[in-house]
Parts: sequence; C-alpha cells; structure tokens
Amino acid sequence: MKIGVLKTDDVRPQLVGEFGEYPEMFADLLRSEDPSLEFQTYEVQRGEYPQDLDEVDAYLITGSKTGVYDDQPWIPPLMTFVQELHERKKPTLGICFGHQLIAHALGGETRKSEKGWGVGVHSYEIQETPAWMGEPQESFSLLVSHQDQVVTPAPGTKVIASSDFCPYALLQVGEHMLTMQAHPEFTKPYSKSLMELRKEVFGADMVEKGKESLQNDIHTSAVARWMLAFLKSAV
Repeated sequence: MKIGVLKTDDVRPQLVGEFGEYPEMFADLLRSEDPSLEFQTYEVQRGEYPQDLDEVDAYLITGSKTGVYDDQPWIPPLMTFVQELHERKKPTLGICFGHQLIAHALGGETRKSEKGWGVGVHSYEIQETPAWMGEPQESFSLLVSHQDQVVTPAPGTKVIASSDFCPYALLQVGEHMLTMQAHPEFTKPYSKSLMELRKEVFGADMVEKGKESLQNDIHTSAVARWMLAFLKSAV
C-alpha cells in the first residue's frame, strides 16, 4: 500500500534534528506494523498536490499549528481536495488538524474549545467497535497537543471514541475516512520537548500537568493497527 501524506506544517526547527518531520513520524509509526508500506509526501501548505488522485492508494492529512478557519491561502484548496476525496470515497486518515479540516470541509464545524489547551496524555472511551478495530476494548490513550476541536461533526459521521474534554475524538465518515484528534505519531520525548518549547503558549501549570501525564501508558501500536486495518478495509 502507498500512502500519500498531505503535509500541513513543519516541525519546529529546534526539534527537527532529533525527531524528524511529520511524514517521517507517520512512516515510523505505520511501518512498525507493516514494513512494506510506501509513502509519498505532498507539501500542500506550499501548493503541492498529486497529479492524479489514484497515484497513491490512500491519504493521510497531518496536524498543523494553523487553524482550519485561519485566513491562509493554502487552506481552501485543501478543503476542496478533501471534498473530492470524499466524493471519490478515497481511503483517508485525518490527524489533529486533518481531523478538524475533514469535519469542517464536509459540513461540520471546528473552533477553539472553551476548555482550553490539551497537552500530554489523554484517554478516550470507545463508543462503538467497528470491524476494523478487532477485539472490543473500553478505552485507549494517546498524546495530544490542541486547543481547536470539532464541535459539530460532518453529516453522516459516526462517533467512535470520545472524552469529557473532547467529545468528538475519533470519527468515521462513511467507510472511507477515519479521523482522530490525538497524535498517534507523537512519542513521549517529542511531546515533552514540544511542551517545553511552547511553555509561554500553554502556560507553566499546563506544561507541568502535561509532563506528569507522560507517566501514563499510550496505545500507539494498537491505534496504528486500527489505522492500517481501516485503510485496508477501504481500499
């Protein structure tokens, strides 16, 4: 399977040397479950798109520090592209910003949450277990870094997992789009470094709580398996 990564942000320059860019993080995550995967990066924030929608088997939209509602010239073309992916029922994953943008582009709404920033490890309750998820389980935990949230899912969306902080945490649109607010590609060292780098934005107390939460387990392998099982079921 070849996955096209729609790259919507750059890793902070201070962190690239140690952690790489987002497409590399996703490749490391997903190849840990399937080493045969191929990846193609498209710098959509710089106007780069595939010549043919079918030159890859599936797409993944990364996270971004940009809000989906921000006045950035590259966002409307990406929303149009998402609408085309949806119309063609192309298998697609959306992560954080990608999760928010898919909802926004397909008739939902994303905005800054009144609950403020979420950082560190967050846990989610599973509301239903689709076939691609395999064995039923009650919850999972992942790393997060977000203030924006989906507040209204797109029409026809299933809520797969949620929390009190983030009611629309894991969403499925039709049989071809799976989106999540959390970051399965993040590692704990990257999350810690990002929190420290953005302390003035998050606030010292939030960073301290976020760093304390890193003692909790995260379920990146399970979520990577879900992501791949979903894509393979949709291809």
